[in-house]
Amino acid sequence: MVSYIIRRLFAAIGVVIVISMITFAIFFLIPRIAGATPESMAARYVGKSPNPAQLHAAAESLGFYDPVAVQYWDWFKGVFVGKDVLTGTGVDHCPAPCLGYSYKTSQPVLPEIQKRFPVTLSLAVGAAIIWLVMGIAIGVLSALKRGTFFDRAAMTLALACVSLPIFWTGLVSLAFFSYQLGWTPAGASYTPLTENPLAWAHALLLPWITLALLFSAQYARLTRAGMLETMGEDYIRTARAKGLPERTVVVKHGLRSALTPIVTIFGLDFGLLIGGAVLTETVFGLPGLGQLAIKATKGNDLPQVLAVVLITAVFVAVCNLIVDLLYAVIDPRVRTR
Repeated sequence: MVSYIIRRLFAAIGVVIVISMITFAIFFLIPRIAGATPESMAARYVGKSPNPAQLHAAAESLGFYDPVAVQYWDWFKGVFVGKDVLTGTGVDHCPAPCLGYSYKTSQPVLPEIQKRFPVTLSLAVGAAIIWLVMGIAIGVLSALKRGTFFDRAAMTLALACVSLPIFWTGLVSLAFFSYQLGWTPAGASYTPLTENPLAWAHALLLPWITLALLFSAQYARLTRAGMLETMGEDYIRTARAKGLPERTVVVKHGLRSALTPIVTIFGLDFGLLIGGAVLTETVFGLPGLGQLAIKATKGNDLPQVLAVVLITAVFVAVCNLIVDLLYAVIDPRVRTR
């Protein structure tokens, strides 16, 4: 088991490194292949109407005259040991872990990531708890009551929730519950958990429910399909023939086996949400990583975009590693070898 964990850990680290290489190449190698010069790439980081001397100085300070491999190694090394950055007016130090230096804001990227990360984490964790409870419960009940009115109504509602885009349900929810009824705060309202837990939950309640509706519908359908397949297995009939209570048969034997695909998709969904729920944060004006990614993309702030992508890759890899380890716990048929 220990060797399996070590192998999976090294595989996760390798995935993160490969993703960082691909992302770095998209931003800094492909433009060169397309014909961009160091001066044209440096034009993103200087003021309006720069002269050739300013462009040359900016490209030299940014390292655009170096090979892309050297630029990547300089960035990768800075993640662990930090680096000194030439700002044009002096030298600024980016301490480790240095995920990049934003020339738009003239400061390292990490402090902005740290400031916004609790918002995204709060949104992802709260919504995940809601959609797991709702989705699995509805899926199990629909499978046990197959063909009934509840089953048809639940699956119809799930299909509707999956079909509705998050930006539409978010705006409708804001218009009705916030602006018309006044039950929840309007958008762009966030209180840190450490300051006021009740205000924190109240501000995030509507984003939690809106985001959870989309995912709970998917999990309900997936749980129902897994339960229908599992409850027809021979070992389920054997458990019932032994006289085990129906609750034990359903929860311990049926649901436990049906949870394997649920855990898999949850690891991917939760890891991606930690990297920023872009649409939800934009609709509700939450200052999280998703909103930072949109802002950085519009402002052509490549170091911030690269940092958000790296954070997302790390959490997706970590969640997948945890999912692999949970397989042997959830389903005894799974072996680590």
